Parts: sequence; structure tokens; C-alpha cells
Amino acid sequence: MLKGILCISGRPGLFRLVNPGKNMLIVESLSTHKRTPAYAHDKVISLADISIYTVEDDVPLGIVLEAVKTKMNGKPVDVKGLGNDAGIRSFFAEVLPDFDDEKVYTNDIRKLLNWYNQLLAAGIDTFVEPEKAEDESKSEEEDKA
Repeated sequence: MLKGILCISGRPGLFRLVNPGKNMLIVESLSTHKRTPAYAHDKVISLADISIYTVEDDVPLGIVLEAVKTKMNGKPVDVKGLGNDAGIRSFFAEVLPDFDDEKVYTNDIRKLLNWYNQLLAAGIDTFVEPEKAEDESKSEEEDKA
């Protein structure tokens, strides 16, 4: 679900991939719906490619966003209401208890929570693909074989 959602360094907010062009991508802001090009020199990252460090392994961003959604019952997070860095870290420890405290910075957590709010505001509330669809397609492939 996060494959078409992009983060572009130096630009505020999140973007939806509209169309790949020649030597650029056409992207649309999730908040303003304004379309702009993202050129080859821009650092563009798909949210589906981002993961959060944990003590044992990395957890994909979609799973972390789903955990935030579950904790917040699908409502936005009041990032400023969480207070200082310790408050943000304690909230995130409730969402992802085994996150790597040394590798995950408070600014990263703050950015993740802001992304969550932006995705909800844009009407995107499913962050991982349903497991059932994957299981059904695998069983269909096995039936064909």
C-alpha cells in the first residue's frame, strides 16, 4: 500500500507517484494535490522501502504504521502533545517495544508520526497489504501446479 507514496528530500510532505516521465517522476502532493516533477538529482524514497531498526531485525514501515494505527484506534497522533523527546520515545516504545534505542533517533520517530498523520489526512489508512490476498494467490498457484 505504501509503494506509490514517496518522500522527497528537501520538500515538505509526502507525494503520490503519478507517472514516471523521461529523466523524472511526476508526483502529486498528498496535502495540496499539486503535481510537480521530481528529477533524477532529487533523493526520492518510497515509504515501502523504509524500515525501522529493532534489537533483532528491521521492521518495515508499513507494519510500524499499522501498530500506531492500532494504538491510536485509527485517529491522528498529537505529536506536540507527546511533549519532549522522552515522551515521544516512551510513546514509540509502546508501539514498537523492541526498537533499537541507539539507532532510531527522536527526529525519525517524530517524522514517522507526522507521516502517519499525513497519510490519514489523505485518506490512506491501510499501510500493509492484506495477508489474506497473498495467501489466496499462493493457494491458487499451488492448485494450478
